[in-house]
Amino acid sequence: MQDYESALHHFHPLVASWFSESIGVPTDLQMLAWPKIAAGEHVLITAPTGSGKTMAAFLWAINELITGKWPPGGISVLYVSPLKALNNDIRRNLLRPLSGLKALFNRAGNHMPPVGVAVRSGDTPQSERRRMLREPPEILITTPESLNLMLSSHGGRSVLTGIRTVILDEIHAVVGSKRGVHLITGVDRLVPLSGEFQRIALSATVRPAELVAQFIGGYRMSGDPKNPDYAARAVRIVSSSRKKDYRIAVRFPDLAPHWDTPDSFWKPFVHEIKDIIVKNRSTLIFTNSRRLCEKITHMLNEGEPAPVSYAHHGSLSREIRAEVEKKLKNGELRAIVATNSLELGIDIGALDEVILLRAPPSLSSAIQRIGRSGHQVGEVSRGTLLPTEPQDVLQAAVLAGGVLDQNIEPVRPVLAPLDVLAQIIVSMTGLETWNLEDLYAWIRTSYPYQSLSRRLFDLVIEMLAGRFSGSRLRELNPRIAVDRLENTAAARKGALQAVYFSGGTIPDRGYFHLRHFETGARIGELDEEFVWEAKIGQVFTLSTQNWRIQRITHNDVFVAPARPGAAAPPFWKAEENLRDTYLSERIADCLEAADRLLEDLQPK
Repeated sequence: MQDYESALHHFHPLVASWFSESIGVPTDLQMLAWPKIAAGEHVLITAPTGSGKTMAAFLWAINELITGKWPPGGISVLYVSPLKALNNDIRRNLLRPLSGLKALFNRAGNHMPPVGVAVRSGDTPQSERRRMLREPPEILITTPESLNLMLSSHGGRSVLTGIRTVILDEIHAVVGSKRGVHLITGVDRLVPLSGEFQRIALSATVRPAELVAQFIGGYRMSGDPKNPDYAARAVRIVSSSRKKDYRIAVRFPDLAPHWDTPDSFWKPFVHEIKDIIVKNRSTLIFTNSRRLCEKITHMLNEGEPAPVSYAHHGSLSREIRAEVEKKLKNGELRAIVATNSLELGIDIGALDEVILLRAPPSLSSAIQRIGRSGHQVGEVSRGTLLPTEPQDVLQAAVLAGGVLDQNIEPVRPVLAPLDVLAQIIVSMTGLETWNLEDLYAWIRTSYPYQSLSRRLFDLVIEMLAGRFSGSRLRELNPRIAVDRLENTAAARKGALQAVYFSGGTIPDRGYFHLRHFETGARIGELDEEFVWEAKIGQVFTLSTQNWRIQRITHNDVFVAPARPGAAAPPFWKAEENLRDTYLSERIADCLEAADRLLEDLQPK
């Protein structure tokens, strides 16, 4: 009780009272994190799902806003998530406690300032974006790409001048990629606008946590930009002492009864999945590809009076995915078959069990997927691995052991990627003229570019200034103008358009939009190679519906609903994830140990 009271004494009495009445006793993670957050320290909160990380990050900021310690009418809290769909969940999950707190403050006769919560992503309509500039919310929820776009416009920068806290969610999902570089350089670019602010990062179990903390903290710069001093920001690591409880099974169905039936390879696995679904209220099935996701969904629903499951993957429209999530959460659906589109913490309600059809490519991915069940504090996460071939059985067994031991692969940030650097330079010089010494010094405040050599920086500047513009590559046309006498750089007219349309570090996959023939409504995306091979009148299945191709344009495929029947799903190229090195090493260790055991069993 003493620990519980000491954790909540940092908050306004009404906030502490609301938490006790609405949520209950803080988790050990929250009790460890709140004193450090209240003291203004930078924090990396790392724990399995269901540990209360989000509330640990947000409650202090909410406390400061509703007690008036942070001024209203501007963005004080910036939340950045790598997943657009997760942002809408976070907004809903913030509006509920804010509504409860407002009611409690009113009953107590206390005034509570309004706290606006808004989402800014690629799906946000232009009208809402303009309104955010006129009436900024107190809490802005966004993505790495949208943050960088805001930093590339005068309007966006104008509302980012009062940041008090930046919350980086699911940091483990991006820290080992160029997208993580794009994110953290955007965060560091806020410092000249807002001054120093608190950094709070949320992560599933990640290692080495010390390296991730350095990545988040970056560096403070002081002194002459020609010879600057850098000091690393200290980031405290907060980890839960409670070990997540998992119940994991590896099952391989009896294949014999199904050999001579259509789709004989997949039939036993579908029967096994159905046996699990009927025992649960809600089940989430993960596959490693969109094509298999669609195929298994079709087979699960085949012969059923009503759909048992819906598909969920990145090539379905946001509206369809949201409807699928809603149906499962409301109990209108027994199961979802998904790719990694549901690997992160999108709210789909309580899940009884997770099925992994074929082993995922990494241990961290397996932990994230199985952790979707038993997502609430203290609950058990139940997972069943269904390998589809003998080699997959071995990988599933190693994964199961790794999940139970939390033996995940280490992450390593990408250091000094020059393509991302080129985007940053164009973005920074697009709004103001920079002295090259200052620009180089500021870029090195971000952890990935701290060791960037001046030679590489100068070569990127020369490339952007048009050193290679004589080539036939339009992308190498000059983007910036360099004044050698003044030693300054400024973006050329139209250069920022390349930043706006580049999509950050997410590659253009060359997909065609799939649209309804009559309404033009977007249904999803199709791989360009599938479209090139497709014909007018062809029928395929997508999202529990058969579709007939009516028209194909340079960018869109128009379809109309077709009668139910056997139809193959489309294919998407290069979507299978390769097994990572760490998991491969664990499998090799297992095989070597088995080999030694067999040698010991041989008669001498």
